[in-house]
Amino acid sequence: MTPNQEITLYHSPNTRSTGVLIILEELGAKYQLHVLNMKEGEQRKADYLTINPMGKVPAIKHGDAVITEQVAVFLYLADLYSEAGLAPKIGDPLRGPYLRWMVFYGSCFEPAIIDRSQNREPAPQMMSPYGDFDTMFNTLTDQLAKGQYMLGDKFTAVDVLWGTALTWVTQFQLVPTLPVIQAYIDRVNARPSVAWVRDKDAELAAAQR
Repeated sequence: MTPNQEITLYHSPNTRSTGVLIILEELGAKYQLHVLNMKEGEQRKADYLTINPMGKVPAIKHGDAVITEQVAVFLYLADLYSEAGLAPKIGDPLRGPYLRWMVFYGSCFEPAIIDRSQNREPAPQMMSPYGDFDTMFNTLTDQLAKGQYMLGDKFTAVDVLWGTALTWVTQFQLVPTLPVIQAYIDRVNARPSVAWVRDKDAELAAAQR
């Protein structure tokens, strides 16, 4: 398979798939949108469950390959369109940190945010995927303080992931909007791709009302 084969993004506006739409725009990828109305439960219908039995977005199809899970989709696309330079290549000293912060989002940050938003007691520290909330959060903000972006001064696909995530969680006041977080969000959201996708999602959401 090559980047010349069109990608289908299974998308619903203002969901986790919004970040994937941004990365597709950043990569200059050839893609088509398959829009799902989650308010109507389309993600739970049989035809979509053949794509993702979990009934979630995002999912992408590229040739015969189907990729689900947000971080996996980001990793796949950034490597597929490697010429865009949004994923450090194997052998690049930034490749390890890039993978680390991609996986940290799904393995530590999101489970911690869900526990906190639901006022749930976390699992005992030895069993918790993120240890404890304060350590997780301080690890993140310490990294953000090191440069313009997650990997220093180089913008990569991991910034699309974190920029969209932090925008969402600060809007809902799930984490404090510290100056280092607000400055990072502002830098990522200033990109033309983000503005275009924001308008596109507003258009799609309006059509679903």
